[in-house]
Amino acid sequence: MTQGTTFENRTYEELKVGDEASLARIAREEDFLVFATASGNHNPMHLAAYDGDGDGVPEAIAPSLWVGSLVSAVLGNLLPGAGTLYRHQSFDFSGHAQAGDELVVTVRVLEKLPEHEVRLSTEVRRAADGAVIVSGEALISAPTRKLRFDALDVPGLIVQRHRHFEKLVALAAPLDPLVTAVIAPEEPRSLGGALLAHAQNIITPILVGAPDRIAAAAAETGLSLEGIEIIDEPDHALAAHRAVDLVADGRAGALMKGHLHTDDLLRAALRKERGLRAGRRFTHVFVMDVPGVPHPLLVTDAAVNIQPDLKTKVDIVQNAIDVAISIGIAVPRVGMLSAVETVNPDIPSSIDAALLSKMADRGQITGGLVDGPLAMDNAVDIGAARTKGITSEVAGRAEVLVPPDIDSANMLAKQLAYISHAEGAGLVLGASVPIILNSRSDGDMARLASCAVAALHHARTRGLSPKH
Repeated sequence: MTQGTTFENRTYEELKVGDEASLARIAREEDFLVFATASGNHNPMHLAAYDGDGDGVPEAIAPSLWVGSLVSAVLGNLLPGAGTLYRHQSFDFSGHAQAGDELVVTVRVLEKLPEHEVRLSTEVRRAADGAVIVSGEALISAPTRKLRFDALDVPGLIVQRHRHFEKLVALAAPLDPLVTAVIAPEEPRSLGGALLAHAQNIITPILVGAPDRIAAAAAETGLSLEGIEIIDEPDHALAAHRAVDLVADGRAGALMKGHLHTDDLLRAALRKERGLRAGRRFTHVFVMDVPGVPHPLLVTDAAVNIQPDLKTKVDIVQNAIDVAISIGIAVPRVGMLSAVETVNPDIPSSIDAALLSKMADRGQITGGLVDGPLAMDNAVDIGAARTKGITSEVAGRAEVLVPPDIDSANMLAKQLAYISHAEGAGLVLGASVPIILNSRSDGDMARLASCAVAALHHARTRGLSPKH
């Protein structure tokens, strides 16, 4: 119910036979996931990610008792309303709803009984065709006191599902696997992420590290190394150089960080002889899948450039725009973050943001829309932008967020991960090939999505087509 709506109940004395009330509700896949969590019913027929009956088509059929539960919303809010208590409910299920269906729920008073009891008919119809999919009767104890109340401010629920990453993995699936040199995958998480992406045909890994430690990690995870090339190099710094050699020799199209220090990897990638420099600064991008946000959210630079100057920020922005395009955002909206949304000479980040916005206007940054300075609220929330009187294509709609420095960018990414339950795919861009750079704490989905983003970016920048 919408906050601010006022409800008034109908007491037993006020109710008349024939009184009725209805509400409309769109069935959403997220509702089915919440129901699965709350009820413990994990029947795959109700979950769109699965084919529950083996016919090759995921169903996402609404759980029947979830549909039936919508009746209680009418009884508890509208008729009779506040103070109503259930005594009995019967259901006949004559049809099914699917995600996206609009449902109309109606209750009607059939009979008033002694002791303040009321019998009502209950039904749920599909709005599209008017078909009754649930019918029955309710017996309730009606309220005896008149009540008026505003819609309760019930906390919202966010389904911790990473649909954007699932889409990216699906987009990468038709591509030829990206040959990826994985450096020192000598513990379960880094090895498991590479092998998971291999199992999904997103990458073909070449493992560079200590074979005994790699084998021990594989044994700990229960994963097989059969058919996977392993290059024996136990020294991490040397392993990074061996991996860069694979790229220089044309044997690999990407690097992936395993269980080694980022400095060792980047030092090898930035070497002058047969290194991976490609004209821009190396910059890091997190592609974040934030539950409840309708699009991927990119945060940059949270891992490489500590106090970027204006020239470096140009590359940070351009690299982020390029990868955003690679994952399907046609014209990325880039919000240059500061503490304020107006240029303040005492806040250097606000000056840089304004300059970068103007540089984009003049074609010095291409492919996206850049605006700033923007405070965090008016970068991502259209209501906040309107309140501040900011009118632009970016304000309130930003898909790429560029904080002023590594401190603020890293804090923002970690807040999204640990407070908003986001997953983050990490890449270093600006090199001649994508460098997959995950945190040691990242789980399988983050590592898999990082490989998918790398594969998509590699394919787009080289004009490669799907294999089918």
